[in-house]
Amino acid sequence: MIFRYTILYVDDVAASIDFFTRAFSLEKGFVHEGGDYGELATGHTKLAFSSTSLMRQLGKDPARPSRRQPCFEIALETDDVAGALRRALAAGAVLEKDVQEMPWGQTLAYVSDPNGYLIEICSPVQLPSPG
Repeated sequence: MIFRYTILYVDDVAASIDFFTRAFSLEKGFVHEGGDYGELATGHTKLAFSSTSLMRQLGKDPARPSRRQPCFEIALETDDVAGALRRALAAGAVLEKDVQEMPWGQTLAYVSDPNGYLIEICSPVQLPSPG
């Protein structure tokens, strides 16, 4: 079994794909001609978007994401957290936590996208070398 994709429910799939391509330099993948579903290439796993209207047609009642009470986060890894944060903010992301060095050897920052989803921008974990 493999982890294939995560789907975020959004009101406007095209706007979400546009934001993520500008903010995080992700490559646009498949976008359904009807506009209710689209994917971004992120390596082996895809970040996908489905319209809330399509989900309602399928009998689901998606909740709205909450910037203040997130129930999960997306983590995007980069070697330049500060640069990635500047790019995300310029594309319309909302700053949640500025760049910070963590005790486990990782640099991270948090933003939320225009839909309210929490996004961690992080460096690879740099564990200390064994003594």
